Amino acid sequence: MAIELKTIQHLCELSKLNYDEAGLEKVMGEMSDIIDLMDEIKSFDLTYDDTKDNNSIKFCDTREDVAQPSFPTEKLLQNAENTDGCYVVPKVVE
Repeated sequence: MAIELKTIQHLCELSKLNYDEAGLEKVMGEMSDIIDLMDEIKSFDLTYDDTKDNNSIKFCDTREDVAQPSFPTEKLLQNAENTDGCYVVPKVVE
């Protein structure tokens, strides 16, 4: 796919790039190569096939979810000040 010189000039103006005529020709060629590459990539089949993933862990092989006691709430809130229903904690990161 060929890009017009007018399009390249517009892109250069938007990106605040200044090229002479030789530079514009070079950029036009490079942009055409990039667009051709993107068009070629579109032709690949990118559908996901989980059988090719070598995913050997099944859901039934995972550990059972067992509830464990959590940290006591009183201990967690011992350094926090209650101000108008909001907890203010000491600053950790400056």
